[in-house]
Amino acid sequence: MEKAKIILTGDRPTGKLHIGHFVGSLRGRVELQNAADYDKMFVFIADAQALTDNFDNPEKVRQNIIEVALDYLSVGLDPNKVTLFIQSMIPELTELAFYYMNLVTVARLQRNPTVKSEIAMRGFGKDGEEQVFGSGLPVGFFTYPISQAADITAFKATMVPAGEDQKPMIEQTVEIVRKFNSIYGDTLVEPEILLPSNKACCRLPGTDGKAKMSKSLGNCIYLSESAEEMHKKVMGMYTDPLHISINDPGHVEGNTVFTYLDAFCNDGHFASYLPDYANLAELKEHYMRGGLGDVKIKKFLEKVLNEILEPVRTKRKEFEKDIPEVYNILKKGSEVARNAAAKTLDDVRNAMKINYFDDAKLIAEQAERFAK
Repeated sequence: MEKAKIILTGDRPTGKLHIGHFVGSLRGRVELQNAADYDKMFVFIADAQALTDNFDNPEKVRQNIIEVALDYLSVGLDPNKVTLFIQSMIPELTELAFYYMNLVTVARLQRNPTVKSEIAMRGFGKDGEEQVFGSGLPVGFFTYPISQAADITAFKATMVPAGEDQKPMIEQTVEIVRKFNSIYGDTLVEPEILLPSNKACCRLPGTDGKAKMSKSLGNCIYLSESAEEMHKKVMGMYTDPLHISINDPGHVEGNTVFTYLDAFCNDGHFASYLPDYANLAELKEHYMRGGLGDVKIKKFLEKVLNEILEPVRTKRKEFEKDIPEVYNILKKGSEVARNAAAKTLDDVRNAMKINYFDDAKLIAEQAERFAK
């Protein structure tokens, strides 16, 4: 019997989602949803994980639940095709994570490059590894790869759409699955990561040219912001600091505007907004030989982004008119998700032989043993 094809992915509700999320995963999720080349698809809001480094500000997480839900719906995720749910509404995930903790060493978590970079970025430690893994780090945040493994395996996900920076997390999930199955028998399913096919989408830089678009760095273009707000950010984007005069030869490598064009534009956009060029390759070639100004390129990028984001803005406004229904969608999805996770937890408890009250054979054997 062929294994079911199940997709699972999600986002932390620490703020509104931005265009980095869009090209990195959201756009791909909608394409997968509409292709219908899967058996089930789960998309969740990872509020429990967000609380690991926002434990002192639960209101921030609480308020952003609805923001992320609106972003999901506005980009085209359809609750009739996918299950949208809230992580903390599925207590089975916590129990699974607790059991998985016995399968992972502290040393292995310390080697996880995603954990190390996320810890450093959030300021838990700045003076080397000893300080990074020191007393200021919450255990919940340190162990979030294990929590993520619980999220993935609870739904027996075979595919996890994610960015390049999440590869170490999926690798650790696979390690946990293999170790569990080797000890307790074939129970859990190994997932695979699904990366964006366009490499420019794997890790979209911030508007300031920093390595990653990040809410905390304030270098994001949000899906929900107005065309006026986006205009200011696009016009202020980092380009080539050596391209001072229009006639200067420019560099496209490391030039944020061209990175965004790599991620977002196609030949049709040139026909509509910049017909002097047939495609992006021609535009790059002109920029590199000189004679092309940054403002012209930024205006082109702005038109491309507006074409993509205007339908998202319009759809979001419609969903904003009935917020109770958005919460109802999440509630229904959470009920479906919990049922699925409960079945996996039953499988895990049976495999670990901690299903005491359901094991009639165990009870009979013990009764016979004590009757002698």
